[in-house]
Amino acid sequence: MTPPPTRGNEGRSRYTYRLRPSSTALSALSGEWDRCRWVWNECVARSKKAYADDESCGPARLDRMLTGARAVTPWLARGSSVLQQQVIRDFGKARARALKDVRGRVPARRRAGMPQYKKKRASLPTLNYTRRGFRLKGRRLHLAGGIVLSVVWSRELPADPTSVRVYRDAIGHWYASFVVPETFQPLPGTGAMLGVDWGVKEIATTTSDAHDLSHPAYGSKARQKLARYDRMMARRKPRRGSAPSKGYRAARTLRAKAHRKVARQRLDAGRKWAKQVVRDHDAIAVEDFRPKFLARTTMARKAADAAIGATKKALIEMGRKHGRDVRLVNPAHTTMDCGRCGARAKHALPLSERTYTCTACGATSPRDKNSARVMLVRAGLDPAGIEGVRPPGARLQEAV
Repeated sequence: MTPPPTRGNEGRSRYTYRLRPSSTALSALSGEWDRCRWVWNECVARSKKAYADDESCGPARLDRMLTGARAVTPWLARGSSVLQQQVIRDFGKARARALKDVRGRVPARRRAGMPQYKKKRASLPTLNYTRRGFRLKGRRLHLAGGIVLSVVWSRELPADPTSVRVYRDAIGHWYASFVVPETFQPLPGTGAMLGVDWGVKEIATTTSDAHDLSHPAYGSKARQKLARYDRMMARRKPRRGSAPSKGYRAARTLRAKAHRKVARQRLDAGRKWAKQVVRDHDAIAVEDFRPKFLARTTMARKAADAAIGATKKALIEMGRKHGRDVRLVNPAHTTMDCGRCGARAKHALPLSERTYTCTACGATSPRDKNSARVMLVRAGLDPAGIEGVRPPGARLQEAV
């Protein structure tokens, strides 16, 4: 299964394809990664020394370091200069972001850490090629340095790629992730609107019963298998300082495959639901819910299995791709407000109370359904019918 296209930076998308490298290509990719890892670690060392000496350490200084190192090190000079220069660019971005967070006094728990050394056995190969470092010829990917890779073209690229990332996952599979300009595929109008409220029991509760997304519990179904692989790894765990055995590596691979399957099941379910929602509605009011705080609650395991963040991201990306009006709504007090009259309750509803009853207008509805209705009102998509259908003649208003 090829991972679906993921959104890169603004106006661009990523299309990822499986690679079938030969033994020669694998050896060449391993050599390029060793050189890139050396350049990265050298940048980290120079950065630490510059910080200790109260000096600057920008990309220009690191470029001069790389030029001098390639002149006296034949092993380094055999690698692609485009790839090694891109390592310096990536290091500069990571370091600049970390320094910006420190100077901006961002809390430590949310701060981007300074770039660290990449260890040989603890870091997965990732090679970033700019437009000068690759080309597509005869359905094959040609990389700088004479590396030729066979690509499993599960779909056609919508445009010429501007860059490509070649990487290996924890299982040992290689992929090529192309960055292409984003293409829009508008869908015909339906005149319908939808409010989406996120939850744990139901991943998405909407104003339309036909578009609710139930919790598939993929992680719970695979928990017994994952526990078995964890026990296998625990029994075969090598002693400190010793190389892992063949059995330990095999158990680790089985565990990684099980985790990957669960992750892909969650992503596939979320994207299929998002496509159905976007196909059936012109405007969507989405709760701007950030599920990270749930990791510190008793619902952490079930919330993680729900993959709310990935599903929300898929819905937003799908809406942009097909030209739908997707509006993010502040989730504050959504369980206290009435979706019909807008009155706010004096006290927050406990989680055990699943029915919302308005003391002002007397409206009664399921708690999550009322919150989904509040999303429509706050996004400026009201009036709407009970199923989120815009009455004839009503116009979409700009969200405040």
